[in-house]
Amino acid sequence: MLASRPSPEAGKRLRAARLRAHLSTRDVERLSHEIAAEVNNRDCCVSHAWLTQVENGEFNPGIYKLYTLSRIYKLRHNDVLAYFGISLRDVDGGYMSLNLPRTHLVGPVHEEPGQTVVAPLCLRDTFRLEQTNLFSRMFDKWGEIPVGLLQQIDLRNSVFGYIGLEDHTMYPWVRPGSLVQIDSRQKAIKTGGWHNESERPIYFVELRESCVCSWCDLDGNQLFLIPSSQSGQQIRRVRYPVDAEIVGRVTAIVMRMAERQGA
Repeated sequence: MLASRPSPEAGKRLRAARLRAHLSTRDVERLSHEIAAEVNNRDCCVSHAWLTQVENGEFNPGIYKLYTLSRIYKLRHNDVLAYFGISLRDVDGGYMSLNLPRTHLVGPVHEEPGQTVVAPLCLRDTFRLEQTNLFSRMFDKWGEIPVGLLQQIDLRNSVFGYIGLEDHTMYPWVRPGSLVQIDSRQKAIKTGGWHNESERPIYFVELRESCVCSWCDLDGNQLFLIPSSQSGQQIRRVRYPVDAEIVGRVTAIVMRMAERQGA
């Protein structure tokens, strides 16, 4: 159930949606059984008596029946949730305010007019937030960054990484809590050609149980993960490619330079 209290106003809006679709409660019941069969889930079934009670504000529906109603009435899921005072787009402060400690990749961006990137929708299996780790490729929504700003990104070859709050490996070049764009085509470690630290390529590396964003050197099958001089951390050496995979080169960074007032 979405809430413990009835929602008469939400019921009225659901009734209005049904009438706009020129459907009776019996029509909705029949269509719901087709959807339940399609998704193989009886919880998606809606009876005409149940629907009447919901429209009268006697109780609130659960997620499966809301899914059914949104499909039948041709409504976006987020709009239906808004009937009950819930909005997936109004996450306070967005993803970068969640203060996740571990570095990870995040999943695909689906552009819609006016959409903003809010928060990751799913984690990999056995994902642990207290350490550096990975998400799936790209992602759906990220806090308060308009998707329009990402239009120049090659979505086929780019992934995003989140730098955990406990990860100071590349401080101050890449601060904890930053969002980094990674070009997955640039996996070869460059051994020179830069004039200073600011030009040196930074790579996003997936290890067996974690991730790291760092400068890199490769000597045979030994990969050296090199932190910034101000990080206070030591160079790490791992076997390559046995214990490490180079996800790609970091090509852009979104990071907060100061804490928000009142945070």
